[in-house]
Amino acid sequence: MKKNICVFCGSRDGDNLDIIARTADMGRKIAQADFGLVFGGGRLGLMGTIAKAAIEGKGSVIGIIPTGLTAREPVQQELTELFVVNDIIERKRLMIEKSDAFLVLPGGLGTLDELFEVWTGLQVGSHSKPIIIANWGGYYDELLTFLHKADDHGFLNGDHLKGAEVINEVDDIITALKNSFKK
Repeated sequence: MKKNICVFCGSRDGDNLDIIARTADMGRKIAQADFGLVFGGGRLGLMGTIAKAAIEGKGSVIGIIPTGLTAREPVQQELTELFVVNDIIERKRLMIEKSDAFLVLPGGLGTLDELFEVWTGLQVGSHSKPIIIANWGGYYDELLTFLHKADDHGFLNGDHLKGAEVINEVDDIITALKNSFKK
């Protein structure tokens, strides 16, 4: 059975051309590895970049978008499936349900919200799905430093930080995903 990788990432491109290129490469590699892609449904930003690359690679691509965002963010075309849901909470719930692993690329508040939703879910036993953070160009360095500080101050159990794997290379991410499904 095909494994679905949920990718959380920005609905904007950001200012780093290398991150944009890696995002496209990631989409192609997800399709080549015969993984399905689950994403936020939009056509803009890194979100659109990864979906377009996976579609061009003949991959299965599932978009999930809240009704309220469809007016502000054009929906990606040529999707395998599109779910238009009531709100962002329902979107996250469905993304989690339809996915076998989570990959976090650079993004803003929505991406961070999604990361912490699945990371907390792992911590409290709501799921046992792998979480990978693509720390391209050191994008998440400060966040990871802060989380280690929170752990040092006794607000986290050191095991919580082990719940997400930080990987920087696209091919290494694909390898880690494949290995996680062998367990």
